[in-house]
Amino acid sequence: MKSKKSNILIINGHPDPESLCSALSAAYMEGAMQHPVQIQRLDLGKMQFEPNLKFGYRRRTELESDLIEAQELIRRADHLVFVYPTWWGAMPAILKGFIDRIFLPGFAYKYRDNSSMWDKLLTGKSAHLIVTADTPSWYNRLVYKRAGYGVMKRNILQFCGITPVRVTEFSPINKSSAEQRTKWLDKAKRLGSKLA
Repeated sequence: MKSKKSNILIINGHPDPESLCSALSAAYMEGAMQHPVQIQRLDLGKMQFEPNLKFGYRRRTELESDLIEAQELIRRADHLVFVYPTWWGAMPAILKGFIDRIFLPGFAYKYRDNSSMWDKLLTGKSAHLIVTADTPSWYNRLVYKRAGYGVMKRNILQFCGITPVRVTEFSPINKSSAEQRTKWLDKAKRLGSKLA
């Protein structure tokens, strides 16, 4: 029987290849490799694309080859793993730009004629957000209501039909010890081994 998560795509949304997010992406991938699954990884900081959707939807902006490949990987994936830091309460600009450029009408969703409803074109996929933050988890939950995670989960992924969407948060990063980071990397590897 085919696993519901037989094709995994890890998207590292941190622009720095030496970041904790990059290490978490690698740890998750290492854990997932214990299963007979297809695993691909995109590091947005290494890709060549214009993150600004200059004309909105008024005028088409042609996709660069890296974005065309990314769309194909997303199309084939059963499970998407987004690994990124929280900056100013939300995702980094490079990840937002990536989403703006490729989660387009006709690929991720399609509005219906003469209706306020839409078709979700990425159904059948699940996702996991592995997010780092300097803000302590309790403060993010009680004061900010985890608003940035809600945007990614509800307004973007679930809007396009991707569900369920799980969230794992590692924080606070700014004063974490080497021992704490090792524990986080071990946890990311365990999440990969469970294909979580």
